[in-house]
Amino acid sequence: MSKKTRHEEHEEHADESWLLPYSDLMTLLVALFLVMYAMSATDAKKFEQMAQAFNSALNGGTSVLEFRSDAPTDRQLDQGKNTKMDSTIAENTGQSEIAKLRKKEQEDLEKLKKQLDQYIKKNGLTDLLNTKLNQSQLMITIRDNALFASGDAEVKPESRQLAKSIAGMLEQFPDYDILVQGHTDNVPISTSKYASNWDLSVARSLRFMEILLQDPKLNPVKFSPIGYGEYHPIAENTTASGRAKNRRVEVSILRKYQDASQAVNVGEAVDAQ
Repeated sequence: MSKKTRHEEHEEHADESWLLPYSDLMTLLVALFLVMYAMSATDAKKFEQMAQAFNSALNGGTSVLEFRSDAPTDRQLDQGKNTKMDSTIAENTGQSEIAKLRKKEQEDLEKLKKQLDQYIKKNGLTDLLNTKLNQSQLMITIRDNALFASGDAEVKPESRQLAKSIAGMLEQFPDYDILVQGHTDNVPISTSKYASNWDLSVARSLRFMEILLQDPKLNPVKFSPIGYGEYHPIAENTTASGRAKNRRVEVSILRKYQDASQAVNVGEAVDAQ
C-alpha cells in the first residue's frame, strides 16, 4: 500500500510592506511641522541647528531644510529698519539743534550791531564807522583817518579808546573767530617803513589788533590780522572821496552757524561791501 504524502499547512501572514512608506511619510510630516514652527519663531540660531539635525537624519545633502545663514531674518530686517529710523531721528534732531543755535547767533549778532550803532551815534562817529550784518559775518568798518595819520600804521592816541570800546563789545563772543583786515587805496607808497600798500595794510591790521588784545578777556587764538592792500576796494579809486572810503580797517566776527545755502566766504563778503 502506497504511502500518501501529507503536506503540512502553512500559516498565512499579512502583507506588512506598507509600513515602510507609512513610517517615512510620518517622519516627513513631523519634520514639516517642526520646520513650520521654527520659522514662525524667527529664531535664526535655533532654526539653523534644527535644519542641520534634520538634514543629517534624512541622509544629509541639500534639501528644503537647508538654511542660508547669510540670508537676513525678520529680526535682522527689523533691526535694520530701527537703525535707519534712529539715524533719521538723530539727523533731524541735529538739524533742529543747529537751527536753534543759528537763530540764537542771529539774535546775538543783531544785539551787538545795535550796541555798536548806538555807540557810533552817541560819539558822533557816523562818518567814520559803520556796521553791516550779512550771512557770513558782522563787520565793523573804520575809516583810516579815524585811526591813523596819513601813510602811517600807528594808531592815534585819541583813537585807542575806540579800539578798547570795540574790544569790550567783542567779549560777548569769546568763541568766535575775529578777522582784522587792513585796506588801502591804489596810490603807490614807498617809504622807509612801508615798501608797498601791502606792507601798510598788514601793519595797520596788526597794530589795531594788538590794541584789541590788550583786553585780557579776549583770546588771541581767535584773532587773525590780514592785509589786502588795494585789492578789495569798496569804491572807485578815481576820486578823492572814493579813495578815502577804500582806506579802512575792518573787524569781522565770523558766524559759526552759517546756512550752507546762503553762506559766502570772507573775500566775497569784502567785495560785496
